[in-house]
Amino acid sequence: MRGLVLAGLSTVLAPLIVNAYKPLSDDTLLNLLPRPDTADFDIRTGNLLAPILVPRVPGTSGSLKVQRHFVDFFHNSLPDWSLTFQNSTSKTPVHGDTEVPFVNLIAVRDPPWAKSGNVGRLTLVAHYDSKYSPDGFIGATDSAAPCAMIMHAIKSIDTALTAKWGAMQAQQDLDFDFEEDKGIQVLFLDGEEAFKSWTATDSIYGARSLAEEWENTMHPATSIYSNYLDSIELFVLLDLLGSPEDLKIPSWQHSSHWSYVHMAEMEERLRKLGMFKSDSKRIWLPDKAKKETDRFNSYMMQDDHIPFIARGVQVLHLIPARFPSVWHRIEDDGEHLDIPTVEDWALLTSAFAAEYLELEGFFEPSKNAGVKRREALTSKTEL
Repeated sequence: MRGLVLAGLSTVLAPLIVNAYKPLSDDTLLNLLPRPDTADFDIRTGNLLAPILVPRVPGTSGSLKVQRHFVDFFHNSLPDWSLTFQNSTSKTPVHGDTEVPFVNLIAVRDPPWAKSGNVGRLTLVAHYDSKYSPDGFIGATDSAAPCAMIMHAIKSIDTALTAKWGAMQAQQDLDFDFEEDKGIQVLFLDGEEAFKSWTATDSIYGARSLAEEWENTMHPATSIYSNYLDSIELFVLLDLLGSPEDLKIPSWQHSSHWSYVHMAEMEERLRKLGMFKSDSKRIWLPDKAKKETDRFNSYMMQDDHIPFIARGVQVLHLIPARFPSVWHRIEDDGEHLDIPTVEDWALLTSAFAAEYLELEGFFEPSKNAGVKRREALTSKTEL
């Protein structure tokens, strides 16, 4: 990402999408929505985060290990998801005539009855590669932690998705609309980082390849959506998250401000309910009150969303305007993450996805839900 670019692209007109966004009740948030497990985010042993906290330059053994971690996660924890890879190769400024491989991981879960071309998908996105230099660079905020946040989010809502779709199938002769179905997909993108210096050709290798391919991959003629890009209802990109610093995220795009407002409202609710572990006085998303008629910034951050937004995809870009102080430095490692902040972002992403997919009423009590609630209340009381 890096730096700002004048946003001629931000004026590209996206299709108007009306989302029946259903809020979660306080009871669901407090007692039913699975909380992040601190053990999953331990920087040395955590099931989600630790395996990503390694150098993972495209085409290296570290990159392959992280790909395997993702595959194992889906196969073991989310077996109902379909998993595919999109592969490409490219020359870079530092590899001479060698073609470097880039591997995007695509995980999808659609309603079991749905045809692919009739499903609009909430799309959660982060890049999993790390910078070529300095040697040994890990990129914990950039973007190992965002990948782990997404992994928690989709795992936390998966059972509720199954319950909702089971209920819809059982009552399909009632008032459910099967014409436009909602699904969810995850993109773990490769090659976001520049190898030498950020240019239009030395950056976002995987994103550029995938956006072009999906624009030209057509659904059947009778489908609601014409191609794979059209099936993306909202592209939610997480980047540079998990720092202990107080970093604000503006509403970058006018066309997706509605989704920013929903996420900001959820942040506010989670803070008021005492569900965040990080500094409760901070506000990550301060632009909630911004009106659709207000002037938006006429620029946007360079990041993996660029080839998608240029093709009309709606994007919610969750990246701070001021980068973490460890940005692109060797210090961007697990030791410099703030794990309570990482967990809070994982929880916020979970809640946002659950509301987007209208999962209120489909969460079931977990065995430790009451225990965690009592622990939270005890902690607040002791403070």
